[in-house]
Formats: sequence, structure tokens, C-alpha cells
Amino acid sequence: MSIAIAAFAGWNDAGAAATDAVAYIGDRRDTEPVDKISSQRYCDFQINRPIVQNGPDGERRLIWPDTQILATGLEAEEQLVFVHGVEPARSWKRFCRELLEILEQLDVHRIILVGALLADVPHTRPATATATSSSARVREALDIGVNDYEGPTGIVGVLEHEANRQERFEALSVWAPVPHYVGASPSPRTELALVQRVTELAGITGLDTRELADEARAWTEGVDALAKEDPEIASYVESLESAMDTLASPAASGEALAKEFERYLRRRGQ
Repeated sequence: MSIAIAAFAGWNDAGAAATDAVAYIGDRRDTEPVDKISSQRYCDFQINRPIVQNGPDGERRLIWPDTQILATGLEAEEQLVFVHGVEPARSWKRFCRELLEILEQLDVHRIILVGALLADVPHTRPATATATSSSARVREALDIGVNDYEGPTGIVGVLEHEANRQERFEALSVWAPVPHYVGASPSPRTELALVQRVTELAGITGLDTRELADEARAWTEGVDALAKEDPEIASYVESLESAMDTLASPAASGEALAKEFERYLRRRGQ
């Protein structure tokens, strides 16, 4: 039986934290390409353009944004499958069917879908990765929360839904927030939180995250320096810290939580 870990660039990947997290884990395993899904049916090439590269032999190469599937050695007791791609621009149901058929052929039983979202959170507080599933069977098996989100969704949400409709799969999502005021740059702090939660859920041990932890600390220090240079950002960060402290406090009442949520909605409206 195998475990698949998947992330898709685009709407589900604030600060590239989700795709970077999956790549960080996969790059430290002995993997090899086993399959791919052609981008020709699914991508808008005006958004995700192919890349031209010069090979070491001088030959020009065209790299398409295909979805790549890599796996650890087939003889491993618990094979790991890594899925890297961009969020499809069209035909999502067909894309999900094609990917799930490949994962079934690789004997995958659990699918961990990784996402990152822009949120009103301060960069000064630890990032937290949250695991949820729409399947009661998966929640009971892994002791994770319910996925009760309502609203627009991306390929991560659609793929989890489609996978959990099949008895053979256990699908769950792992999400972590990226501070929206620094969401345009890579976010190693959020990436680290995702790596730690995903490896825990996948039963991966011995992964060295010291390099990533160093990058996360440097990133936090860099954002600290930028915030100090801008009084408006510094004041905004303080307000986010205060809101987070209120929500995290054991003494927080339902009324206080409601007020904080109302303030959040007003900020979103502005």
C-alpha cells in the first residue's frame, strides 16, 4: 500500500508554500518518475506557459507544465508517491479521474493534499498546519478535524471530494496560512509547518528540517526588519497579534470570538 502527497501551484499555493513543502520532502527521498498527466487538455498556456531551456548538449528543450508523478522504490514496504503540478484551468472532473486512476495503479490508499492560503495572521507567531477531511472514516482513522468549509474551492478541495467518493481511498487536506501582507514571496515558515504535519501524517521519520528551519528564521527576521521601517505595517501586525491572542485565550467568550470575526469580515470587505 502507498501514500500519495500532492500539491498544485496556483490558487491553492500561497507563497508557494504547499508545492515547496512537497518538493522538500520528495527531494530528500530516493524517487524516480513513474507517470505524468499531459498539460495539453488541462492548462491555459497563457497563464502557465511552457519553458524553453538550453540543455547541456546545446539542444533547445521545451518543458510543458505537465503534472509529474514520482515514487520511491517499488520494493519499499510503504511506498511514497509525490504529485507535482499546476492547478488545471479546465476539465477538473476528467483530471481527477485520470490522476486517481494512476494512483490506483500505484496501489495508493491514502492521499494527502497540501495547500496554503493567504490569511489575516501575523508573521510573528508560529505557523500552524491543520489537517481535515470530509470523510468520517478518515477522520476517525487519523484523529483529525472535520472539513466543514463552505465556499469557492480549488483543485485540492475537488480532488479530496472525488477521492473520498471511492472506497479504496482515504483523502485528507493539510492547510497552513501565509500572512497576506507578505504573500507574494516564498514563505519558508509556512512551508516548515506543512512539512512537519505532512511527515507526521505520512509516517515519515528522520527527515532533516534544520535547513528549512534556518530559512524560516531568516525569513521572519527579514519581515521584522521591513515592518519596523513601515509604521503602518507595524501597527497592523500588532492588531493581528492582539486578535490572535484574543482568539487563543482560554477565557475568550463566544461574544469576543464573534466580534473578532466581525472585524475580520469588515477588513475583508475593505
